[in-house]
Amino acid sequence: MTKADIIERVYERVGGFSKKEASEIVEAVFEVMKKSLTETRKIKISGFGNFLVRCKNERMGRNPQTGQPIVIAPRHVLSFKPSQVLKNALNARQQS
Repeated sequence: MTKADIIERVYERVGGFSKKEASEIVEAVFEVMKKSLTETRKIKISGFGNFLVRCKNERMGRNPQTGQPIVIAPRHVLSFKPSQVLKNALNARQQS
């Protein structure tokens, strides 16, 4: 699913908005989420899941082609943990 698909679904499901307004709403939601995550704040969406930024420390790795050890720089990674409601919905769909 792409951002355009999300905008289309919001436009179809929520009456009273033009496609342009639906696009602005979706863009605004993504901007708020992006800003919160860049400030390393956790986003908890009830019934959906949690987005959180984890800090990974510097560590030693290995170049897979040469086998030479290399230093992997510290970095931030985005993590998503689905809620139990989402997990149940996914598993119920799989069993059908």
